[in-house]
Amino acid sequence: MGSSSGAGRRAGLVVAGGLAARLGLAGAAELTARDAGAPWRRTNYARRPVTLLGGPVLAAAATATAAVGAPAGQRAAAVVVGAVAGVVGGYDDLAGARPEQARDKGLAGHLAALRQGRVSAGAVKVAGIGAAAAVAALLTRRGSGSAGGALVDGVLTTGLVAGTANLVNLLDLRPGRAGKAAALLAGATLGGPTGGLVAGPLGATLGMLPADLAERVMLGDCGANAIGALLGLRLAALPGRGLRAALLAVVTALTLASEKVSFTQVIESTPGLRELDRLGRRRA
Repeated sequence: MGSSSGAGRRAGLVVAGGLAARLGLAGAAELTARDAGAPWRRTNYARRPVTLLGGPVLAAAATATAAVGAPAGQRAAAVVVGAVAGVVGGYDDLAGARPEQARDKGLAGHLAALRQGRVSAGAVKVAGIGAAAAVAALLTRRGSGSAGGALVDGVLTTGLVAGTANLVNLLDLRPGRAGKAAALLAGATLGGPTGGLVAGPLGATLGMLPADLAERVMLGDCGANAIGALLGLRLAALPGRGLRAALLAVVTALTLASEKVSFTQVIESTPGLRELDRLGRRRA
């Protein structure tokens, strides 16, 4: 009975997340047509007009439903990482579009800006998400154990939250790519005692996906960082320190690889990934 009840609650959260995203998108469409929506307007890779307002919608819907679905010990952390990642991601979406910050992209770009005495919007975002991840590690610290073990757990949680937030954002280069990856990861981690944390975010991501694929909205840093941070928090709750360490190693390796390798080129040259990436998208 308990298992059936838990599954039903998670299904309800998926539906709630989807409805919240759809309602938010309706409001975003109204705002996009007005002057207040102008700072969020962009042109995507195919030179089509889109709005980044899908990001705040996803961040809000995912964070709210994650807080409702998460176990008691994870709720505060879910609010912190989802809200902070969304806010600093939104700041990067807006401030990072300024002409003087056009070259401040990627880790190398942020470091170059710092060497020139400038703090890029991306650096502010990295610092904000890192701080939120560290707070989440404190809020979700595990039970009794050695001080060394607690430190390792804290590092793993901080790394997984911040690293996954960044990795999902790195995928937001084509319509639906980040959303598909986030939905697959959320679906894969929906089970277990902490699975309710990602039930609502899964629904919110699925609710956003049609508009993303239709190239009406983009997730931007705001949406991609927020959903990625929440997924990272779910990964950090997995049992087994070795498993979490392996996941962090994968996230770190992919992030470092992104500085040298184009994810788009890799996806386009890999059968299976190429078809999944193009599924539901408009032709360029």
